[in-house]
Order: sequence, then structure tokens, then C-alpha cells
Amino acid sequence: MKIMLPLAVVLFALLLLSGCVVIEQRMTSPSMPSPVIETVETISVEEACIRACEQTKGNIENGPCLLNPIENTEWVCDVAHSPRIDIDNQPENQCSAFREGKARHFVEVSIDCIVIKKV
Repeated sequence: MKIMLPLAVVLFALLLLSGCVVIEQRMTSPSMPSPVIETVETISVEEACIRACEQTKGNIENGPCLLNPIENTEWVCDVAHSPRIDIDNQPENQCSAFREGKARHFVEVSIDCIVIKKV
């Protein structure tokens, strides 16, 4: 049992540093007051960003921050122009978690939900 805890910590750290995120899909029913995890899926931060973009597609012309931060990571997801224009570099148009140092990495996607940059 003592070996399992450090192993779990190491595995979590590797997941965090790899740029992957665990997405849990939850279900509730009237007879069950608390959510039950139906499936757990591990996806890349790029995929999480693309999915968020696709869910808001058609309403992202002004380059919004889509995920601030991406769940359980030090990453954010932002929309930018491709090629970049000056407005993309203005701090007020970037994710607040990144500006404030709460997130250290970002994924940028175009308004067509194509990954532009991952830093």
C-alpha cells in the first residue's frame, strides 16, 4: 500500500506535465442525488481546446478565451487569428489565467477550430 501512493503521485505528475486532461462525463437521475461517473476519457489539451471551439463555433469572431484554464491543468485555450494580428497580442484579449500566471501554457486555435500554436 505504501508503494501505491507514491506511484499514484508520479502518474498524476506525468499526466499533468504531458499536456493531457482527464474529462469525466457525469450523469444524474432523480433517484440519485449525486452525479455518477459514466465514462472517464483522457484527451490531449489540443483536443480539449478543439472540442471547446467546436461547441462555440459561430460565436468566436472576437477571439475569446475558451477554457480558462483547461480542466485540471496549467493550460488555457484561446482563439486567435491565423495569421496573427496585433489584437491577438494585447493582454486584455488573452486568457486571464495565463496573464495572472495561474496557467503557464496555452493552446491557440483559429476561428475554424484548427490548432495554431501550443506553448
